[in-house]
Amino acid sequence: MDGLPITAEQFAALPAEFRAILQAIIAHYERRIGLLEARVVELEAELAAAKKNPRNSSKPPSSEHPHAKPKPKAPPSGRRPGGQPGHEKHQRALIPVEDCVAVHDHKPTTCGGCGKSLRGAAPDATPLRKQILEIPPIMPDVTEHRLHRLTCPGCGATTCGALPPDVPTIEAGPRLVALAALLMADFRCSKRKAAAFLQDVLNVPCSPGWVVKLQNFATGALRPAYDDLVARLPDEPRLNIDETPTKQAKLKAWLWTFVAATFTVFSLRKSRKADALHDHLGENFAGVVGCDRAKMYFSIDKVQWCWAHLIRDFQSWIDGPDATAKRLGHDLMRPITRLFELWWNVREGTLTREEFREQSQHDRDEIDSLLLRGVHLATGKPRATCVELRRHRARLWAFAEHDGVEPTNNAAERALRQAVIWRKLSFGTQSAAGSRFVETMLTIIETCRQQGRSAYAFAIEALTARHAGKTAPTLTGA
Repeated sequence: MDGLPITAEQFAALPAEFRAILQAIIAHYERRIGLLEARVVELEAELAAAKKNPRNSSKPPSSEHPHAKPKPKAPPSGRRPGGQPGHEKHQRALIPVEDCVAVHDHKPTTCGGCGKSLRGAAPDATPLRKQILEIPPIMPDVTEHRLHRLTCPGCGATTCGALPPDVPTIEAGPRLVALAALLMADFRCSKRKAAAFLQDVLNVPCSPGWVVKLQNFATGALRPAYDDLVARLPDEPRLNIDETPTKQAKLKAWLWTFVAATFTVFSLRKSRKADALHDHLGENFAGVVGCDRAKMYFSIDKVQWCWAHLIRDFQSWIDGPDATAKRLGHDLMRPITRLFELWWNVREGTLTREEFREQSQHDRDEIDSLLLRGVHLATGKPRATCVELRRHRARLWAFAEHDGVEPTNNAAERALRQAVIWRKLSFGTQSAAGSRFVETMLTIIETCRQQGRSAYAFAIEALTARHAGKTAPTLTGA
C-alpha cells in the first residue's frame, strides 16, 4: 500500500470489509493510470513525429515550406542586402565592336559650360560605350522537298521521287527537335507550354500532339547513348544510388538514379525492389554503393550507408521525448563531429585517407561503444537502429577503407533533385514512351553537366547522326 495517505497500521485497523473495497478501488485506478500513462507516451511519440523535418528525419527538403524553415542562429549583421562596399565588381563584358550590327557615334554639339558650338575630332580615343542587345525577329528556316511522279513511256508505270538520305523523316530539323526535348525535360515545360513557346516565340506551327511526336523522335535518337551508359554501370568501382516515387499513368513507379564518377543514369521502373538493382548492376557487382538503409540495398556486398541520414536519425532522438535516446543522441554527436572535422581535411587534400583511418580510430571505436550501449539500454526504434548499425558496422566505414567513396549519398540526392522538381510539376508520366523519354533526357542532361558539355549540342549531334543514318555519338569517351 505504498503511496497511501495513511500508515500501514492505520490501514490494518480498518474493518476487513472496508479494506477489501478500498483495495478494489485502488486496483481499478492503478489500471486506469497505467492505461493513461501508456496513452501519454503514445501521444508524445506522435507529437515528436509531427515535429519531424528535413533536419531530423529522411524527409526531403522540398517537403518543408520555405517560410517554415527556422531562422539562422547567427544574429543579423545590420548590413543591407546585396553587394557590400569594397567587394569585387562584376559586370557583363562588352561585345567586340566587330560583332555589333551597327555602331553609332554621338558627339556633343554645344559646350555644357558656356554654350559655344563644338565640332571636330574628339581628343579622347576611348569614348563611353553603351551597347543595346536585342533579339531579331525569329522566323524558322523552312525547306520544302517536292517529290514528283513520272510515268514510264515504255511500261506506263508511275514512279515517285525519293528523298535524299540526309532529309529528316520527321517534319523538324535536329535543332528544333533538340530544343523541344530540352524545353520539356530540362526547362520543365508541359507539352502545351512547349508548343506555345515554339509557336508564339519561334513562329513554328505547333500543337501538343506534334510536341509528343518530337519527344518520341528525340528518345529514339538519344537512346543509344543512354543504353551505352547503362551497360557501363556493372563495371563502375563506385556508385551512389537513390530513388524517388513517381507515377506512370495511374500506377506507382520509382525513378532510380545511379551516379558514377563521370556519368549519371536515370531509370524509371515500376518496382523499388532489389530486382531493379540487379537488372542494372548484375548479380555480382564488385563496386561500392553509397545509399541509404533501405532493405533492397542489403543484396549488395559493399555498401556505404549515408551518414547524413544517420545524423538526422540521431538528431530526431535528441528532439524526441525519450530521455535515454536523447542522451544517446547527444553522446553520439560528439565523436561524429570530431570525425567529420577530420574528413573535411581529407576533402581539402591536407590529410590522406590512411592518416584519416589512424586519427579517426578512437572516434570510430567510441561510436561503436555508444551503439552497443543503445542496444542494451534504448527501446523501440532507437534500439532497433543501434542493433542494425552494430550488426552491419562495416557499412558505416567503407568510405575510410576505399578510395573515392564518400560518407554521404549527397551525389545521388543532388542528381535526383531536378528529377523531383520535374515530378512535382508533371505528376509523373502517362505512358511507357513518356517514361523512356524522361529517363533518357534526364540521363543526357545530368551526364553532360558532369562532363562540362552542352546537352543541347549533344542532342543536336545525336539527332543529326540519326537523320544521316550514321553511328550515334556516345558520352563514354569524355
